[in-house]
Amino acid sequence: MKNNENAVAPAMESTETIRAFQFHAPQADLDDLHRRILATRWPEKEPVNDNSQGVPLAVVQALAKYWADNYDWRKVEAKINSYPNFITTIDGLDIHFIHVRSKHENALPILITHGWPGSIIEQMKIIDPLTNPTAYGGKAEDAFHVVIPSIPGYGFSGRPAETGWGPERIGKAWVELMKRLGYDKFLAQGGDWGGLITDVMAVQSPDNLLGMATNFPCTVPPEVNNAAFSGLPAPDGLSGEEKEAYDQLSFAYKYVSYAFIMGSRPQTLLATADSPVGLATMFLDHDQKSLELISRVFAGESEGLTRDDVLDNITLCWLTNTAISGYRLYWENKYPFVAPFGVKVPVVVSAFPDELYQAPKSWAEKAYPKMIYYKKHNKGGHFAAWEQPELLVEDLREGFKSLR
Repeated sequence: MKNNENAVAPAMESTETIRAFQFHAPQADLDDLHRRILATRWPEKEPVNDNSQGVPLAVVQALAKYWADNYDWRKVEAKINSYPNFITTIDGLDIHFIHVRSKHENALPILITHGWPGSIIEQMKIIDPLTNPTAYGGKAEDAFHVVIPSIPGYGFSGRPAETGWGPERIGKAWVELMKRLGYDKFLAQGGDWGGLITDVMAVQSPDNLLGMATNFPCTVPPEVNNAAFSGLPAPDGLSGEEKEAYDQLSFAYKYVSYAFIMGSRPQTLLATADSPVGLATMFLDHDQKSLELISRVFAGESEGLTRDDVLDNITLCWLTNTAISGYRLYWENKYPFVAPFGVKVPVVVSAFPDELYQAPKSWAEKAYPKMIYYKKHNKGGHFAAWEQPELLVEDLREGFKSLR
């Protein structure tokens, strides 16, 4: 291991600053959720036969029927509680996190950040393969110590009562969290908000990050991003791969209306804190490719996600009443979502085809001048750890080999 021998010698958690945590939803809350699902007032079917007006009624009704008749929250609750969960107060706010140490010598510490509409549930599929690689087709030298925090306002973390909890402040809190655990130097990975937060953290705290990985690469040249956002023709001089990425991004910008209202009027979406089916509909409409995937799941097809996967994440948000506080991150954010940040640390890039855009290697090389690994996948979408955990784990193992 190079230049980071002290990074994997975490201090024992102090009971004074870090508290063990488990979550047990009151049965009354689950009963209330069931009642509300059954009481949903449905509109008429949309007058189109595609997703152009949003989430189709049939998809939401199939989701609601399964939610009410077959879904069991206690299964995922037990899975969450099977990992070491903790809460610590940073910058005046309670921060929840999962922290699993590997048994293998020289394991590298890695902090992994989820996005919206997400939670720590997104990353639970990759915890065991990362911490215990020999049981999942890897070698002992592939091991990581894994820390997965809940973003402020999400899941079990505190809901900010003041403004200012944007990506910069979250990045600083993550560095403090890792130092508190004894990791002065560490790796970081993320997708969606987690990707953006990781880029910001790498720029703010390069001395703390040994390297970073992202499945939501921030690589789009500003002039390309501006043209895609404005619906203009692609700029001249793009390669075939870059033009394809431009077309993907231009298409994605047409279907992210949720981001505009959350970025300007998050409190106006109060109804999604009152209706579980309303909340589910909001979550399903993140992007067209994810909606298509989830629609197939609730039509009975086998995909990277199951019906339980989808509802685990929605139900966690419902039970913690974090819909509105989660939306507010869009209001707090002042950064473009996919433009480069000026990251100078080593970077691992995972480019999935059904992401908002599949980052071309040419853009990634310019955005991340110290890129040490790039993989263009032929399957997978926006929620990589959730949908394609094996592929993401392989990228992390292979990508960070040179830093050990």
